Amino acid sequence: MAHSRVLTSLIAFSLLLLLMLSGFATAEADYNDKHVPAFTHGHEKRANYGSGAPYWMSQIKRQGKVAYGANSSYILWRNVRDYGAKGDGITDDTDAINNATADGFRCGLGCDSSTTTPAIIYFPPGTYMVSAPLIMYYYTQFIGDANDLPTLKAFANFQGIGVLDSDKYLPFGFSWYTNQNNFYRQVRNLVIDITSLPKGRGACIHWQVAQATSLQNIVMNMVQGTPGDGNAQQGIFMDNGSGGWMEDLIFNGGGIGFFSGNQQFTSRNLTFNGCETAIYQNWDWIWNYKSLTINNCNIGLDMTQGGSVITTGSIVVQDGVFNNVNTGILTTFSSNSTPVAGGTLVVDNVDFTGTKNAIAYPNGTVIQPGGSVVSSFLQGRVYTAYEAQQQFGNLTCWEPTANSARIQQSVSPPPKSQSLLTASGTIYERSKPQYEGMPVASFISILDYGCKGDGVSDDTACVQAYFDSIATNQIAYIDHGAYVVTKTVQVPKNIRMVGEIWPLFMIQDIGLWSDKSNPKPAFRVGNPGDVGTVEMQDIVFETRGPAPGAIMVEWNLAGSTPGAAAMWDVHWRIGGTNGTLLQSDRCSKTPTVAHTANTACIGAFLLLHVTHSGSVYMANNWGWVADHELDLTDHNQIDIYNGRGVLIESQGPVWLYGTSFEHSMLYNYQIANAKEIYMGIIQSETAYMQDDPNALTPFPPNAAYSDPTFSNCFIATCYKTYGLRIFNSTYIFNYGAGLYSFFNNYDQGCLLTESCQENMVAVVESEGIYLYALTTKASTNQVTVDDVAIVPEAANVNGFGQTLAVFEYP
Repeated sequence: MAHSRVLTSLIAFSLLLLLMLSGFATAEADYNDKHVPAFTHGHEKRANYGSGAPYWMSQIKRQGKVAYGANSSYILWRNVRDYGAKGDGITDDTDAINNATADGFRCGLGCDSSTTTPAIIYFPPGTYMVSAPLIMYYYTQFIGDANDLPTLKAFANFQGIGVLDSDKYLPFGFSWYTNQNNFYRQVRNLVIDITSLPKGRGACIHWQVAQATSLQNIVMNMVQGTPGDGNAQQGIFMDNGSGGWMEDLIFNGGGIGFFSGNQQFTSRNLTFNGCETAIYQNWDWIWNYKSLTINNCNIGLDMTQGGSVITTGSIVVQDGVFNNVNTGILTTFSSNSTPVAGGTLVVDNVDFTGTKNAIAYPNGTVIQPGGSVVSSFLQGRVYTAYEAQQQFGNLTCWEPTANSARIQQSVSPPPKSQSLLTASGTIYERSKPQYEGMPVASFISILDYGCKGDGVSDDTACVQAYFDSIATNQIAYIDHGAYVVTKTVQVPKNIRMVGEIWPLFMIQDIGLWSDKSNPKPAFRVGNPGDVGTVEMQDIVFETRGPAPGAIMVEWNLAGSTPGAAAMWDVHWRIGGTNGTLLQSDRCSKTPTVAHTANTACIGAFLLLHVTHSGSVYMANNWGWVADHELDLTDHNQIDIYNGRGVLIESQGPVWLYGTSFEHSMLYNYQIANAKEIYMGIIQSETAYMQDDPNALTPFPPNAAYSDPTFSNCFIATCYKTYGLRIFNSTYIFNYGAGLYSFFNNYDQGCLLTESCQENMVAVVESEGIYLYALTTKASTNQVTVDDVAIVPEAANVNGFGQTLAVFEYP
């Protein structure tokens, strides 16, 4: 996450924000009450819509507790009806819903973050009328009945930035939460309706968030307008942040379906019906729009903000369909646009058959005509690496080199691995299941089984026995709590588990995980060679104190079908919160003193290991080694020494959508001895304290895990966390990456020269590598091949980072 990335000084949103706030608060005389059809029948996640069948989530016994909080009577689950909301389509339910959210001295105004006051705000079926924004507090989930979606409907006199507000604004440019730190939010299973508002104002959602956040299964209904009629309504207004994930959203009507601005984000299965502009990209560093469906809109994606000085960093549009759209994508990228890599665009397998102009300039000049499927189109800087014969005196050898160019044209598509694709040729994807049709009796509580979840008791034997007891027609329900584990837990090869607002599995070393030279798994998913179905969602893995020999999760299982082995909203969090014993009271940064690693502040050996036999589908997963305190009142920056982020050795297929691994020592992402891997957007940050100490401390390279040795390093800034290392692997496809380095031992002076570290992406003994929309920050070399610098950052300057449309090493 990018809490200290001086983002607000780099992007000038203030004027725009004031104008939008003013527009939202101004009544219009030409009130338009035209409603838009819901267009719900063909959507991927509309199962049982309106069925009225009981939804298990509304019936399950609520007994989860916050293990490391101070209030033993704290209420985790809040049904808005219990707080007086009527949902009758007449009563103003604003206060009742906001009271349900705020109950219990939660982390609101004046509280930057807290993990000890989580809350689920549940909406039974009904229509809830509101006259002001519904404020989402930190660590909140708004969840509607998935079998009969409730509606949040704005009165005609509604005043505010949006029906849902994830970060309430204050005067003089302040807000409740630092946008890049606004973690742990969910909104799902709702219809949000602003059609009673005048068409000149209103938004459904103000979504200013960061990692571990998601929107899912939401219909946003706005006034249906016509081009030039002044329709200013928006489905999502996103002005800032560092995220993130959204899927299965429908936008009906409005002036702009999605006003989009964030550092890096992944979204999939977004449908726009009858919007004047489906997506307006205000700014970004990197965004992946996977499986867009845009129907009956004037403009599909507008990335013209800034004109010839482009504020869009890079965009991937993949596996989309544009139907009856005048202009699919508007761009201002040209031979003289600046910065040189600004406005990078990757179009991959997008059907523009029903589009007049696939890609065009605002003046109507056509860059790519419509009327067909565009297999692959690139605008931006491209690098093709290859082995070339080099002469060194009398010695002849082969050494990597690359051709580079700045292009804007159709190109040949990469040879994608069939194992990653559907029958229709799109990259496989799967929505997070909500088990709408399952009866509540199928959900087996871990607390009812007898586990404590109190954050202190050793639950190892109970957790193992509980997992072993779950039948294939049942779902393991992990009540909120903290389950301490001191020995390896074997996750069976056929099990589905759902967490109640991110319960914690706390890995505590009492001898098993002390030896960093002999690591062992804490949770082992399947055994090598196992094939089956494992589904995990809404769970957090942490350590309770140092565990230098712990592999937090070892994934051996191969899915019995594509996507059968999967994790949604599963996160790793090392330090920085109550219960971890790795907090600011003992691990605060000490940049003014040369030091090695504080042994009391060491994390784990490795967060996630997908082994040779494993395959997995991942969506919205965050492996965060804490760089600052979330719970203690000082919120200081801290030094936590975690060995490695994610290691993928799978033979495929593996799909990673919207993942982030940050602040480990040796690397954040490594793909080694692997093949057939797809990555949607990956995001990483180099450990802030490096090079005090450097990447080799306290975890020396371990050859058994193909660790980088940094033997090619000769300067201090070389010994730093790799954002992505690809070793002895082939057919690796990455569509969007944001790999950032912001500090040299907490000093940001290196940003002035963009030289915080020497190398960010390393390709070693590999081929069939395709990296699209790759953005790095302050790394002198963006990509090296076999220790040879191939892509210098200086040639690829973007508005904030440095960007490539593609790097390929075929």
